Amino acid sequence: MMKYILVTGGVISGIGKGIIASSVGTILKSCGLHVTAIKIDPYINIDAGTFSPYEHGEVFVLDDGGEVDLDLGNYERFLDIRLTRDNNLTTGKIYQSVINKERRGDYLGKTVQVVPHITDAIQEWVVKQAKVPVDVDDVEPQVCVIELGGTVGDIESMPFIEAFRQFQFKVKRENFCNIHVSLIPQPSATGEQKTKPTQNSVRELRGLGLSPDLIMCRCSAALENSVKEKISMFCHVEPEQVICVHDVSSIYRVPLLLENQGVVGYLSRRLNMPIEARPRKMLTKWKEMSDRSDRLLEHCSIALVGKYTKFSDSYASVIKALEHSALAISHKLEVKYIDSAYLEPSTLQEEPVKYHEAWQKLCSADGILVPGGFGVRGTEGKIHAINWARNQKKPFLGVCLGMQLAVCEFARNMLGWKDANSTEFDPDSKHPVVIDMPEHNPGQMGGTMRLGKRRTIFKTNNSVLRKLYGDAEYVDERHRHRFEVNPELKSHFEEMGFRFVGQDVEGERMEVIELDDHPYFVGVQYHPEFTSRPIKPSPPYLGLLLAAAGKLQSYLQKGCRLSPRDTYSDRSGSSSPDSEISELKLPSITNE
Repeated sequence: MMKYILVTGGVISGIGKGIIASSVGTILKSCGLHVTAIKIDPYINIDAGTFSPYEHGEVFVLDDGGEVDLDLGNYERFLDIRLTRDNNLTTGKIYQSVINKERRGDYLGKTVQVVPHITDAIQEWVVKQAKVPVDVDDVEPQVCVIELGGTVGDIESMPFIEAFRQFQFKVKRENFCNIHVSLIPQPSATGEQKTKPTQNSVRELRGLGLSPDLIMCRCSAALENSVKEKISMFCHVEPEQVICVHDVSSIYRVPLLLENQGVVGYLSRRLNMPIEARPRKMLTKWKEMSDRSDRLLEHCSIALVGKYTKFSDSYASVIKALEHSALAISHKLEVKYIDSAYLEPSTLQEEPVKYHEAWQKLCSADGILVPGGFGVRGTEGKIHAINWARNQKKPFLGVCLGMQLAVCEFARNMLGWKDANSTEFDPDSKHPVVIDMPEHNPGQMGGTMRLGKRRTIFKTNNSVLRKLYGDAEYVDERHRHRFEVNPELKSHFEEMGFRFVGQDVEGERMEVIELDDHPYFVGVQYHPEFTSRPIKPSPPYLGLLLAAAGKLQSYLQKGCRLSPRDTYSDRSGSSSPDSEISELKLPSITNE
């Protein structure tokens, strides 16, 4: 039987349910179980594609082109799985499917209501999606971790709570359990850990028909025993069912924190799961990884030049990809967030202090990254940053829009086309170096881009990026864009040493750019950050970090091998010290 673990949240949103759900999945996967994950978002949007990054953070893109909540990125990175768009369930999707059924007459003239029609649709969706294989070996999962977004008591999440109230009886008690994540505030005036918000939130959850099996308490410092006992007494659970999730030095420590408090043992008893008591290689690797991230001494700074820099979740996967690469080369990462609009000459007139601060940050960074984005604001600032990186020979990576603007910058300053631009920003440009894709439908906003996994073919053998990918002939990466480089102007660039080394299967779309005579000047049309993993960093980001740390040439000369001190040790069941980066991945559970 499939085992279902529902993760709910109380007191406040943004409490870390996504990391906790991912960590629970990770420790169960390390026991040899096949784990999948579903994220429920109670908003009425069909998907996350039309959100501003300031609303819910970045939009995460899956292999099948699904634009989903960034928590699915956490699941993929932690569990090393590949999810589909249906692993993200929204109120909009449920209502859309029910209304479509009603229009077809599937309900035979019945009055369509929240109970039972909406709640039944939610349960059917969960049962069907939980069976979809997400691992490389295509085995049906045994455990499904379901995270319910928002906070208990929110009016919009009521149908989902009711659906799971019914669901626990349908699938039987031994196949369903509820983890409730709550906040334990510690007011600075008294320094005392307060349990009242948790008591209230658990009472509300129980009033709605769900009883938590584990209460995970988010707190700044470890829970005192007296506080644990108080929660146990007032929330109707044993003290061992109160788990402390205090702030830790890195998110990689959270699975270890849960493991140390006996979560695996409790879940295996509660859900009657066959888990062998044996040393777990995967968790040893996590421990080594988190220990290493605490011990790093050398620093490497990357300037992230974007337009959503006030909210770091806007670039969650980009930051994670940089962290994975920094960890692989034993450097501590420092990200310098720069609002690209502050680099523009107009800011010098209006706010000179911000202008000079932004340029000071840019000039002092070891490498420059221009990520994807939409809209004209700040694009000229990004072009100034790219120009500086090219002229000063600073390592540079441009992703999606970042690559397109690198093409615009080169056209303006090296080809002499002063008005070169993207038709997204200047439809009347005489030199449209970036143009609208033929299939883009301007009338519809959601899901009309080139989305999901697409193949990129390397056109040359001496490309830096090709070597970083292990001399692969092609790579499959995820895309999310509406505009692309104009293929008709390609020859003008290549004559000047600006090479389009990667193209799509038909050879019509420009996917990868590289500049000759530069330590590292790379642009990619796809989003490599979405497939980066903690123990298998994304090659374009790894290249940027290696170049920024001055290690790229020696890495390439060694045949793309890291030095012994940069790999995970042999005792964790990993590859030999001089192993290739491609082998640094989580061991698959089946052949452990």
